[in-house]
Amino acid sequence: MKRKIITTSDGSKTIQIEEWNEQYHSIHGAIQEANHVFLKHGLLFYSENYSVSNPISILEIGFGTGLNAFLTLIEAEKLKLALNYVGVEAYPVQLEEINQLNYVELISKNHDAIFEKLHNTSWEEQHEITSSFQLKKQQKFFKDIEDKNEFNLIYFDAFGARVQPNLWTEEIFKIMFDALKKNGVLVTYSAKGSVRRAMQAVGFTVERLPGPPGKREMLRAQKKSL
Repeated sequence: MKRKIITTSDGSKTIQIEEWNEQYHSIHGAIQEANHVFLKHGLLFYSENYSVSNPISILEIGFGTGLNAFLTLIEAEKLKLALNYVGVEAYPVQLEEINQLNYVELISKNHDAIFEKLHNTSWEEQHEITSSFQLKKQQKFFKDIEDKNEFNLIYFDAFGARVQPNLWTEEIFKIMFDALKKNGVLVTYSAKGSVRRAMQAVGFTVERLPGPPGKREMLRAQKKSL
């Protein structure tokens, strides 16, 4: 499928799949969306509301451009958090595409080498990106995730249900539920009723939250401790 680099409303770039009219990040602002959905309502929410014992384990569904991981690493430095980060991606983005993105320029030029390291490290092995950020990238389909009670937080950033409805089913969310520890949190940009119902059907407690720019709502789901 044909892909191209486009500029979103906040000046940050993303990848568009023209055939689907679908982007890796919101056209209303790639960086704004990532900060709002995954940092504010994910990492910050979890660290502020639960007794955090380092390291925090994060699973990203759709590693993609590495934007969410990059922002999370920088925020964790500010908060003095240690993270174990696993990014799952079925079809890794090519380095020539990564090199056309402007995240380092807009977010932190001091982290240029770190952004490169996120993408240049090998897959299927754990790497120390910084002394407090461990990364393991896995190339697999989401349905093949077998982790149990492993993660505190899931960033669910798959392509939208409009183009890939098979990624937003009860089957997939049961895998997510099982992968989380008790009191674990899943955040996603989606607010579709069918997605919320699928989450609830497998045991999640789900809340609607104000969405990022250009989107009215988003969802946060929790695996409540019994």
